[in-house]
Amino acid sequence: MAGGTLVAAHDAALLDLDGTVYEGGRAIPGAREALAEAELPMLFITNNASRAPGAVAAQLRDLGYAAEAADVMTSAQAAIEMARELIDPGAAVLVLGAESFRELAAEAGYRVVSSADDSPAAVLHGHSPDTGWAELSEAALAIRAGAAYLASNLDTTLPVERGLLVGNGSMVAAVTSATGVAPRSAGKPEPAMFHRGAARLGATRPLAIGDRLNTDIAGGNNAGHATLMVVTGVSGHRETLLAAPGERPRYIGATMAALNEPAEHAAPGPQAGFTVTRDESDPATLVLAGGDPADPRLADPARAAVAALLTAAGLAWAPGAAPVTGIRAAEPGGPAAAALAAWR
Repeated sequence: MAGGTLVAAHDAALLDLDGTVYEGGRAIPGAREALAEAELPMLFITNNASRAPGAVAAQLRDLGYAAEAADVMTSAQAAIEMARELIDPGAAVLVLGAESFRELAAEAGYRVVSSADDSPAAVLHGHSPDTGWAELSEAALAIRAGAAYLASNLDTTLPVERGLLVGNGSMVAAVTSATGVAPRSAGKPEPAMFHRGAARLGATRPLAIGDRLNTDIAGGNNAGHATLMVVTGVSGHRETLLAAPGERPRYIGATMAALNEPAEHAAPGPQAGFTVTRDESDPATLVLAGGDPADPRLADPARAAVAALLTAAGLAWAPGAAPVTGIRAAEPGGPAAAALAAWR
């Protein structure tokens, strides 16, 4: 691999799943090939606690990725590891979530119960579409009686092809509303999964890769890892430009192919001949101009859009920079206008 690429700068990849390597049951175009070319040690880390690692790995293999159960870390696994820090093996735990979550708890030596009357030492809360009022109420009773409250993740929404469904964090919010107790969360954006993932791979310079600013990128940042956001999933260009400092990625790529390209092509700052200034009459608005027609990135709308985003981010994210609320092209019909038209 040539020097200067993102791959050359890192010794492992910590990969999100939905929106990053697949979407709607299909592999993200080019992701499989880019990861095969990268040849980095990889771990797939997911906030989804409803499926066992083996099931996730099987799905990845069906999509053409090389993956075994040991190459997957779920937030359910992370929650079990967190439980070990708080309660002794053999203790009773009430698990809200999929059967695979209950199996993980049993394999860890805990006695899995379904009623607050069994005096559980902890409530482990993961996503399951079968969780309803009765299960949430048992959890609330147990927590009010003193059980520790641990959540696999706090994602408020769950993306599917039809749109955003109710996520685990929204169900957790119901229990918190009823008890006044907020859980400790094992999943992203907390750093635990990233730290444990890097340790599993023996990596000291991992690259955390994802599509969602407030989980994948914030979590990687919280763990102190370099982060790459691919604009193939939840978070779009405008949201990224306006992101809070803790959710800003170190690198941005139109696709996973950014791994094997020069690192400077994914870093905030002037790209592909674009320039950016502040609007004289409204300094919170950026003005994008230029664009080098000879740069091959401008021939691909997705890559041109990211080049424009990186150019704008170089100014908007500079230390001490004044807030930014929007961006426009300096003139209609040029490369800058075309690149912004591809934003979402």
